[in-house]
Amino acid sequence: MSDLSNRNALFWLAAILLLTFVLRLHNAGRYSIYFDEKSTLLISQGVCLEGANQKDVFTKNYFTPAEFWKPKTVADFVEDNIRGDIGNSPVYYAVLWAWMEVFGLSDLSMRLPSVLFSTLMVALLFLFVRRHFRSNTLALLAAGIAAIEPFFVAYSQMARNYSMTFFLTLLGTHLFVLIVEGSEGAKSEGGPTIRRRTKLYVAYGAIFTLSVLSHYLAVTVFLCHGIYAALYLLNLRAWVSLAVTGAVGLGLVSLWFIYGGGAYTFQTMKYQADFYRNIALTNPTGTPFGLILPGTIPNITVRAIPIFADLFLFTNGLGSALTGLKNAGLALLLGCVVVFLIYRYNKLENPPLWVKVAVPLVLLAGLPIYSVVPLRFLVLSVAPVFVWLMGQYVIQHTDTREKRYVVLLLLLAFVPTFFLLFMSWRNNHTFGITQRYSGFSFPYVCLLIAMAVRQLSSLRWWFAVPVAAVSLVQVYFLSQVLLQIYAGTEGKYTYFEKPRIENPYWFAAQELKKQYAPGDTILYPNPERVIYSEEIDKTYSKVALLDDKLVNVYLPPTATYFQRVDPNEPNKIVLVKGRGRQKITIFDLKDVRY
Repeated sequence: MSDLSNRNALFWLAAILLLTFVLRLHNAGRYSIYFDEKSTLLISQGVCLEGANQKDVFTKNYFTPAEFWKPKTVADFVEDNIRGDIGNSPVYYAVLWAWMEVFGLSDLSMRLPSVLFSTLMVALLFLFVRRHFRSNTLALLAAGIAAIEPFFVAYSQMARNYSMTFFLTLLGTHLFVLIVEGSEGAKSEGGPTIRRRTKLYVAYGAIFTLSVLSHYLAVTVFLCHGIYAALYLLNLRAWVSLAVTGAVGLGLVSLWFIYGGGAYTFQTMKYQADFYRNIALTNPTGTPFGLILPGTIPNITVRAIPIFADLFLFTNGLGSALTGLKNAGLALLLGCVVVFLIYRYNKLENPPLWVKVAVPLVLLAGLPIYSVVPLRFLVLSVAPVFVWLMGQYVIQHTDTREKRYVVLLLLLAFVPTFFLLFMSWRNNHTFGITQRYSGFSFPYVCLLIAMAVRQLSSLRWWFAVPVAAVSLVQVYFLSQVLLQIYAGTEGKYTYFEKPRIENPYWFAAQELKKQYAPGDTILYPNPERVIYSEEIDKTYSKVALLDDKLVNVYLPPTATYFQRVDPNEPNKIVLVKGRGRQKITIFDLKDVRY
């Protein structure tokens, strides 16, 4: 298989990156922030969700935006991080704070770092593949698959740490592989210099620290590095250097756990484990957190199937179909028959005529038999073909070193999810088995899929065409998923079955700036406040303060508007003109708090 020239590869990479950026930017600022993004916004501004660090502001009869925006200290940011995100992701919040200091406060501004990190990750994936698997074509395929991966598109439009962490962990893996290569070539004259090796270790340690402090579960990626090193790294000097690098990195991370917001992380995680376990054992269906079941092997397996299915682009969305065992079994059996036909006859230039029509007939044979969603099972029937093609690419087109890297890819593809499943079993509840907590795996899976797609071109046309045609059916399904993400109705990624409106807090702030006059008073609603944790959620305030905080974020920081909470109003933001003769409803927040 011939490879693209560097010049042509760079041209196509530019086109892929443009597509990547457009897919992620489209509609990025359209929908209102949901609860996790509200936490992101307030933490990045040093504001606790329920005013724990602003008692002097909210215990007064009235407060103003100027008082709300009084200068915040590092201690404020730490406390906000503890209360809003169990001490997780301090690096991401610091980056977002710096970004919004420059580009201002808006939904689009908040989400743009995720858009950019996701785009940069696609570029880095290209460089990673070209450098370590020495193929421009394979690198472009991997980047192209990552560009259209719905998971990446969806999470690039959220003001959360995920896109940044995916980029950092991929960069960490790239540095790790460079270190491995350097250790293998250290004994040769062409090996890297001591100075270059030192820079690699320093960079790797820095990325390890930043990654873990961007999301704690990023540690699963570096766990995979450790497993790979245990299997293949035979250089004692490299082992010692990695051990020292890891120790220094852990030491830096531990500073956050000792002196920063991480001091409460394990305490909060234990509380959450007990909380969700109690729900799973007593009231699994009657909570706002969705269905939470005991962490038994059958329950974990049912939750894991769609996670693993959505991990691979050619099985994305087939999780529910896989629970239909008879239909799924038939589809996979037909796929195995196709694999046998390709294996047996692909090397023949002029096979019997029946071979040339066998593959489409075998694939289509299941359509009248599948009892539900037949096209979904048609797509499933080519899954064994893609798995076989991956294996064939590895066997035929990788050398010994690259085959070892495939082992690393497989570890990175599966260990993060298996870690989640283990924790679910250990804590005895299924809450937390979700794709975003193991999303670090997706870049490496994109590369594995690229290997299969690359190998598809080596098949005889009478085998390649029907497999490619069925793959186009999956492309159609994926396009529908992307459209639903943009419409705000793809519950798997956006968490909502109906689209959100534009940010009501931003809208309310704009109206207040237009209509407020000296002597007016702004009344904020007091929705029911639920306290789950006495340690984290409970503050001095007996009323909910989230709505007024989110409006004040968008008000001028020097404004002196008089504001207070109305204890008798659950939903409406009201502007009282003058002495109360006129009351204007600025916004009714019922059903739009998300």
